[in-house]
Amino acid sequence: MIRALAIAAALAASTASAAAAADSCTQETLTVEGTPVSIGYCISGAPHSNGAEEVIVPVVATYSAPGGTLRRPIDLHFIAGEGISRVLESLDLTKVGLSGTLHLTLAYSRGLVRVEGALLTPGAITIK
Repeated sequence: MIRALAIAAALAASTASAAAAADSCTQETLTVEGTPVSIGYCISGAPHSNGAEEVIVPVVATYSAPGGTLRRPIDLHFIAGEGISRVLESLDLTKVGLSGTLHLTLAYSRGLVRVEGALLTPGAITIK
């Protein structure tokens, strides 16, 4: 009986931890020249200030396409005290088996990082 309770408690804690992690993640699929590209951002630590007027948000960025997946930890620097703050991030698409560069406008609000806009170069093609 005690062992069953311990297992149930461990499963509940594991489920709560997974739910909290999922709450700090966003994922979106964009179509780039006919190919689906999945883009995800998960906040991986507590946002913090560097003493200037910005907040540093540690994230794990994941980019996937049929030609490959790239997963990397990055620190995004947003302006502190804004309802919605934005930064630009560039993705070299050769890392996921495509060509060109995807320039992403990322928005940080309410504890989430989302793709707000996307532009493909060369050609300045609006993706989002």
